[in-house]
Amino acid sequence: MDGTKYIDNTKYIGMDVHNEIVTIAVRNSAGKLVVESILETKAATILQFIQGLRGNLQVTLEEGTWATWLYDLLKPHVTKIVVCDPRRNALLKEGNKSDKVDARKLAELLRAGLLRPVYHGENGLRTLKELSRSYLTISKDLTRVMNRLKGSLPGLGHFLRRCDRLRTAPSFGMARQNNGSRRAPSG
Repeated sequence: MDGTKYIDNTKYIGMDVHNEIVTIAVRNSAGKLVVESILETKAATILQFIQGLRGNLQVTLEEGTWATWLYDLLKPHVTKIVVCDPRRNALLKEGNKSDKVDARKLAELLRAGLLRPVYHGENGLRTLKELSRSYLTISKDLTRVMNRLKGSLPGLGHFLRRCDRLRTAPSFGMARQNNGSRRAPSG
């Protein structure tokens, strides 16, 4: 080599995430704790903190309520993000338990390469699941409202039954019928 010393500027960031706050511990490549912070669980605050760090940023957090949101938020701003299974982090169960200690241990486990990631892929499939869940919720709500109307307003029952028929798709047999094979209505 030419005598210059290679400096690894990787930062290992452990996040202990809760509804109101995120406790963050940042370690350098040598394992030294360089930054600790407690932030509000808000996108702007977290991104401002991450953007204030320099170097190759690697982040870890445990799977939980906020994991998907944070994964999507941080993915474009960091080199690597690992969402890990809290049940597999044996080191977190040893010693004192606090948010600061958990964030420090997560950063250290990430630095040592001892974390097993939980899959958090692209949000295409996630979006599809959310849309289908929304469709089912809306369908159930519509059915509930129609049943309430039928029950409370007996005179509208016939009208609402007609609406139900109009709302549903034609059956497979009706779709295959030829218009010429239909009989004329009687009377």
